[in-house]
Amino acid sequence: MFTMYSLSQHKQMLMHRLEKTGMEKSIIFGFISSLKSCLLNNPNMNHLQINKRLQFLGWDDFELDYHTLQLAKACFEAESLMNS
Repeated sequence: MFTMYSLSQHKQMLMHRLEKTGMEKSIIFGFISSLKSCLLNNPNMNHLQINKRLQFLGWDDFELDYHTLQLAKACFEAESLMNS
């Protein structure tokens, strides 16, 4: 079972990774929200499909890589387990 520490650790890792790619801190939560929405609507999308969807939503200047997507999925799964 995940603890609150592991949940915040996943989110911190995701946020740090997004910052390392050049994303401004002020827009990270909005991006994470958009990404989460994409995955909730279609959890079987690969990272290329998600990038197209994110571009449609206005995230034109950011390209999500496979590893960041996997980290985001782990973060969202941990959140889901905590909310169950």
